[in-house]
Amino acid sequence: MRCLRDAYGDTLVKIGGDKRIVVLDADLSKSTKTCKFAEKYPERFFNFGVCEQDMMGTAAGFASCGKIPFVSTFAIFASGRAWEQVRNTIAYSNLNVRIVATHCGLNVGEDGASHQCIEDIALMRAIGNMRVVAPADAIETEKAIIASLDEGGPFYFRLPRSKVPVLFDENYNFKLYKGEIMRDGSDIYIIACGIMVNEAMKAAEILKERGIDAGVINMHTIKPIDKECIVKAAKKTGRIVTCEDHSIFGGLGSAVAEVLSSNYPTKMRIIGMEGFGESGPANELFRKYGLDSNGIANEIEKMR
Repeated sequence: MRCLRDAYGDTLVKIGGDKRIVVLDADLSKSTKTCKFAEKYPERFFNFGVCEQDMMGTAAGFASCGKIPFVSTFAIFASGRAWEQVRNTIAYSNLNVRIVATHCGLNVGEDGASHQCIEDIALMRAIGNMRVVAPADAIETEKAIIASLDEGGPFYFRLPRSKVPVLFDENYNFKLYKGEIMRDGSDIYIIACGIMVNEAMKAAEILKERGIDAGVINMHTIKPIDKECIVKAAKKTGRIVTCEDHSIFGGLGSAVAEVLSSNYPTKMRIIGMEGFGESGPANELFRKYGLDSNGIANEIEKMR
């Protein structure tokens, strides 16, 4: 088990020798783990306090001068409070800014509905020029951030609060914009992102015992999404289920449905949140709202 936020902080230190990199935070550096960069490179770390909108505008300014800003805060503030600045000062000019938001989704747990941002993928995916990435584990987090350095324009990275199992090793050949087939299947494919990839893998094992051969695809890049991978899976099985710690409106499921409706209409189901969450331990909330492995397996079994 490892926290993706820690992987992010460690990666910033790893790439921090590049003097183009600056890190901006909104008084949450201990939670976002940008404090690791601040300790080693204090001259290139900037704490804006509770001024997320100003932070995004300043990041755009840094990027316009040739810097590579990494901007971090909780997802509810990065995607919600500062949405207009992200749209108009960063994305409209296609600036080279990495927005790395932590504490997303229902897994925020005890902080409750006010901080359980389940709309951020939808908000960021709708913005022109924006790329949206939700890594599945710590290894993928590091590789995705490093891979983004070779790309121009803005990125939104979505990292959970809780620790998750490590699914990959250091030899993992991560490919930005390409879905990763974690497990082949002949009856159905589960397409998941972020923290839900591990739950999908466990659900596939449960389904195997019930006589259902489920494949799992890690769709770490939600925008631009891997259309070829989705259509290929749909043609093979004729059934697709998506899983996300996010609203069922506008997120991964919606992106997959858009691909299938235009290219290969397929029976599918979207597993996610509707409405708002509540305060409680993350594992109990996942179970209550059907986002744990048993909930996913039970929902898929209804599609026989």
